[in-house]
Amino acid sequence: MDPEPGPSSSAGTDPPPPPGPSQPPPQLSRYEAQKRRDWNTFLQYLRNHKPPLTLARCSGAHVIEFLKYLDQFGKTKVHAAGCAFYGQPNPPASCACPLKQAWGSLDALIGRLRAAYEENGGAPDSNPFAARAVRIYLREVRDAQAKARGIPYEKIRKRKRGGDGGGGSASSSGAAAGGSSSSSAVAPAGEVSGGGASS
Repeated sequence: MDPEPGPSSSAGTDPPPPPGPSQPPPQLSRYEAQKRRDWNTFLQYLRNHKPPLTLARCSGAHVIEFLKYLDQFGKTKVHAAGCAFYGQPNPPASCACPLKQAWGSLDALIGRLRAAYEENGGAPDSNPFAARAVRIYLREVRDAQAKARGIPYEKIRKRKRGGDGGGGSASSSGAAAGGSSSSSAVAPAGEVSGGGASS
């Protein structure tokens, strides 16, 4: 009977430290890390907002305002209607049109923020990232960027369904119009918290 109490009392002091710190890092996937970074970026934006906003008072209009704010960190050239290259998928020269966030990047960002909102205790029916106004805004951005590059989204969808040889080129055109880099929307995370626009 003596050996049994001894090991259990000594084992009781050793096991607690290893399981705690070793488990969380391996479980955090790339998607989860990106989602956490996006969420922190949005919360920082709310804190820096004038006047400061709380998450409870955040609406779809504030989400749209956030997406417009992110445009200053964008890397996608979007031609204005008066530009000589408007409607050309591959313009031959550079122009003074602004760089913006690609539609695909914004769409992916909203998906991550919508999930993060509910994971952090927000109710699905009050989720500002799922607001109708946000969906309409994203659709308008998609259509405007498609027109600026001369890529109609309806035709791309039909080509994909057809399965003919043109399907591959159509999908690559869609990627070029929508969001060649989904990480570009996340890039400002450091910028927002740092408060600068170095790029």
